[in-house]
Amino acid sequence: MIELSTTPMTWVAAGDSITQAVLHTYGARGWVEHVHERIRWQLDRLTDIVVNSGVSAWCASDVLGSYDHLIGRFAPDVLSISLGTNDARAGLAGLEVFHTDLRAIIAKADGARIVLHTPVLTSMSGRAARPELPAYCQAVREIAQDTGALLVDHEAHWLARFPDGADPIPWLDDPAHPNAVGHLQMANHTLRTLGLGELTDV
Repeated sequence: MIELSTTPMTWVAAGDSITQAVLHTYGARGWVEHVHERIRWQLDRLTDIVVNSGVSAWCASDVLGSYDHLIGRFAPDVLSISLGTNDARAGLAGLEVFHTDLRAIIAKADGARIVLHTPVLTSMSGRAARPELPAYCQAVREIAQDTGALLVDHEAHWLARFPDGADPIPWLDDPAHPNAVGHLQMANHTLRTLGLGELTDV
């Protein structure tokens, strides 16, 4: 759970295109925007600041290389990191680098409450490009356990809805990107995990 301060807090969400939420929602809110609505309006934390610094197509190494611009200058109280979907294209050969870079991002965010997200499922057609995505999800789990980060396990949440290899098409716009329904699912699962309830009136 996230302990809410009596003073205003700064929340930063770093990640890739799924965090940035470009194109694939067709004007609907992305998951970070939903979280923003919950924190700043529904929870009446009007002076909290929620920053979305997601960048389409980026990997953990890219975020690490631009840490000060994307994260550091905001001095977040809470840092959400959602990476792995693009990193997984490197297969098992890239797993060690992913471990190293994600841990380095966390280490630089000293003093922030870290929230790590596993990637969401891809469609069956998308699995050819990312066959080792489950291994990257497991890496996120291991890093969360090792560092004490709060884990938002989207993979597990999606697998519960689409078991036994079922295709998660209802929550996707293309083989790898959630649609508006998928983003709302991501938002509510994140909020529940953070102990912030669920969205109302959406």
